[in-house]
Amino acid sequence: MWKFEWKKMMAGVFGLFFLMCALAAGAEEGGPAATQAGQSGQVEERPTVNLSVALMSQYIWRGQELSHDSMVIEPSMTIGYKGFTYNMWGNMDTDRHADSSKTKWTETDTTISYGASAGPVKLNGGYIYYALDSVDDSQEVFLSAGLDTFLSPTITVYREFAHYPSWYITAAISHSIPVYREITLNLGAQASYLISEDAGAYPKVDSRCRRNGICTDKYNNFHDGLVSAALDIPLAKYLTVTPSINWSFPLSGDASNDMKWRSHNQKDDSFVYGGVSASLSF
Repeated sequence: MWKFEWKKMMAGVFGLFFLMCALAAGAEEGGPAATQAGQSGQVEERPTVNLSVALMSQYIWRGQELSHDSMVIEPSMTIGYKGFTYNMWGNMDTDRHADSSKTKWTETDTTISYGASAGPVKLNGGYIYYALDSVDDSQEVFLSAGLDTFLSPTITVYREFAHYPSWYITAAISHSIPVYREITLNLGAQASYLISEDAGAYPKVDSRCRRNGICTDKYNNFHDGLVSAALDIPLAKYLTVTPSINWSFPLSGDASNDMKWRSHNQKDDSFVYGGVSASLSF
């Protein structure tokens, strides 16, 4: 019943997304409400909503290959109000290779967070619940700190406390470049460090472990790096289409062993993947 309800909810997100796309395509740039707000000189703070769906060539998460030779569909819904944000995100594999389940819906994530700024410093923290198919669900809390300056440097610390106790720490930079009118090129890079607290849940993979399947040491090293490029192309007042490309790669020998061990053919530790997303914000 749990998984069925999640799938119904995400199907609703799909339907709502495409309905709003149709409405946005014919929407005018302004209306009576906007005119009234402009005349009064006051802008009322209202909740924001973002609906999106991405079609990607592969699902890679923290260097782990979670799909292989199949397109994935990733719908998302985000609601924000006065610093609080609620997000629900899902992943559907169109040709899943797992033998343990016939379903193609592999994951639904729910994130609740709060963000605030103090001068150039931006702080954000929250909670993530990963509803996973065929394996134990995961839960994390996280805290990030960033600077509103050139390259927007940001450090984020994730703490998994349910079934895979570990710390995952990222350092990221990003930069946006105007291309033409409202079209923007967004570039990003990220490096991570992983500290496992349970060898059974997240082991260090070495030659002995790969040979006999017995891993006794906990992972503690640099892990995956990620370089990305995305092009935001506004098509209407509320609608944006974004093609993107990403490169995920290991940052250490331990990371290479780990990523190969978890890959579909147990040989790949570097992945280039991309796709296109459409988002509706209002």
